[in-house]
Amino acid sequence: MKKERRVISVIVMNESSVLARVTALFAGRGYNIESLTVAPIPESDMSHITIATKGDAKVMEQITKQLHKLIPVYKVIEHEEMVEKEMVLVKFPVEESLSDIQVLCMAYNGGIANVGPNMVIGMVADEPKRVQHFLEAAQRYNPIEVVRGGVVAIER
Repeated sequence: MKKERRVISVIVMNESSVLARVTALFAGRGYNIESLTVAPIPESDMSHITIATKGDAKVMEQITKQLHKLIPVYKVIEHEEMVEKEMVLVKFPVEESLSDIQVLCMAYNGGIANVGPNMVIGMVADEPKRVQHFLEAAQRYNPIEVVRGGVVAIER
């Protein structure tokens, strides 16, 4: 069976232990979660969990069915057509060219997030593959630290 990249959104009741129960379904099947993002849904008592993983269609179908059976889960969406974004923050030494770093960040829907006495922090928010390309291009500016956020996705 071919393992393909999958993105699943789960709408859950915003209460303790829900996230542990959702992730336990993946762990129980031996599936690694590549990215996990959780945030409350504004003006509700619900949260939106976005999970990126790799798996074959059969096992992902089982996980989706079992997610539906969890009591605090209201909706499970395996995205077909989606808009997907990921954010990354990169700290560069101040000795590197500020204008070059800014141009690079802007090419990937980002910019300079902060400048300090001995560092520059660039921020990019783009599709995960483009974030990876940005990180590869950023290597020439000697990054000190890289922090990637999780994927967020919404159905088109």
